[in-house]
Amino acid sequence: MTGQHRFPPHDLDSRHPVIKMYWNAVYYPNWRVYRQQPPSSLNYDIISHVFYAFLWVKEDGTIYSSDEWADTQIEVDGTAGCLNSFAAIKKKYQRLRVVLSIGGGGKGSETFAEVAKHRASRERFAQTAKEWVQKYGLDGIDIDWEHPSNSRQGEDYIRLLAALRAQLPSPYTISSALPAGEWALKHINLAEASSYLDLINLMSYDFSGPWVKKCGHHAQLYTPQDPHSPEAAISCHSAVSYLVRCGVPTQKILMGVPAYGRSFTGTRGVGHSYSGHAGEEGTFEFKDLPRPGAQEYVDPHVGAAYCVGGDGGFITYDNPETVKMKARYVRANCLGGLFYWTGTGDAKDLQRSLLYNGFVGLHPGHNE
Repeated sequence: MTGQHRFPPHDLDSRHPVIKMYWNAVYYPNWRVYRQQPPSSLNYDIISHVFYAFLWVKEDGTIYSSDEWADTQIEVDGTAGCLNSFAAIKKKYQRLRVVLSIGGGGKGSETFAEVAKHRASRERFAQTAKEWVQKYGLDGIDIDWEHPSNSRQGEDYIRLLAALRAQLPSPYTISSALPAGEWALKHINLAEASSYLDLINLMSYDFSGPWVKKCGHHAQLYTPQDPHSPEAAISCHSAVSYLVRCGVPTQKILMGVPAYGRSFTGTRGVGHSYSGHAGEEGTFEFKDLPRPGAQEYVDPHVGAAYCVGGDGGFITYDNPETVKMKARYVRANCLGGLFYWTGTGDAKDLQRSLLYNGFVGLHPGHNE
């Protein structure tokens, strides 16, 4: 799919003297190949980075494939495995950076604390990371440890980043996905961590879900004037502000956008109790929103979209209007850009696409 816009070049000529590059990145989960969404299904005209999710790590530090069939064997895009597909796509889109993401939720993060604790396993981690990157001609490593749970683990996390940077110096990309809540971030010396990182992928979503007592927006840009709970006080802005106060350079922050919504059934909306959830584990992909028969709304004060009705009840998510709000926020605060979990959850129609509207919001007036 090719749109009117393309990602702006690094070396800008006189036709575009004031355009600054902002990153517009996506996560691509390897299991999406089983849903007829191969690497070639993404719109690379408007994508700067792909974070390939996920590789996993053994307790001795050895990185390994979480799904060998998807990663290296399945016939996809005329080659064997998604990693070879991305290696080929990189040759066509030479400004595209493909970064291997290690970890993820649940099993993907279970071994990180043990790996990071010991010098030998940290070194093995860094060495095998380099081997994976070089084998497929890719651009770096993303650490998705969810998440250091005490100050000792926070210190070990930084030691792991240091070992990785020693093996993958610039221009390799090293990034890390971090949660938005201060309850998790407080265990990490963020200024020191950012000295080893090119990008911090701020997971500025999942502020609300089945774990809260009263439903709220799950990716709101701003904290409401009168939040109904501590969870409802978390926002993209509060998380970015915390990172900056802790010494993270603004240009290293990518603000996360969910390409899915969270459902609450049997509720009157934000601040009210609910009886259940609809969809796949309480979620709907953005490309399937709003639900049939539902009405879509935007709260411009907090920067959140939602729909009411149909089979999903109250569903909170981002839409083109709120993503453009977030893109303006990125530009106004000199952040690095946006990323999306996941690129495969987005709508194909350009007018509805989060990625496309995010790109346009980041680069207003750019037209090649």
